[in-house]
Amino acid sequence: METSDKIAMVHKYVEAFDKADLDIIREIYSADARVEDPVGTDVHDGIEAVCAFYEGALASGAKLALTGEPRCSGNAVAFPFQVQMPGMTVDIIDVFEFNQAGKVNSMKAYWGPENMKS
Repeated sequence: METSDKIAMVHKYVEAFDKADLDIIREIYSADARVEDPVGTDVHDGIEAVCAFYEGALASGAKLALTGEPRCSGNAVAFPFQVQMPGMTVDIIDVFEFNQAGKVNSMKAYWGPENMKS
């Protein structure tokens, strides 16, 4: 997978939140995807569990804004961004790992209470 393809996937992810579009989430994740958001909490296994997780996030009206350039290495991309919701922002770093088909098969989000601001 080319670096440009990994970075394009990051922008599709941001677009999913801009449009509150669960179909984009379903398009970028693999059928056997795993999401851990934040790291250390319960893992969402499989596309249906992943979509159920994002359904709530998209319904909240959260928007994403990249706060730095994505960094690619191997089959992964890491990117810093801020979740913006009414009355709150959260600074996060996500790491996507891709399968051979170019779909996200693992997402880990790194953030904690110290990254939340009101």
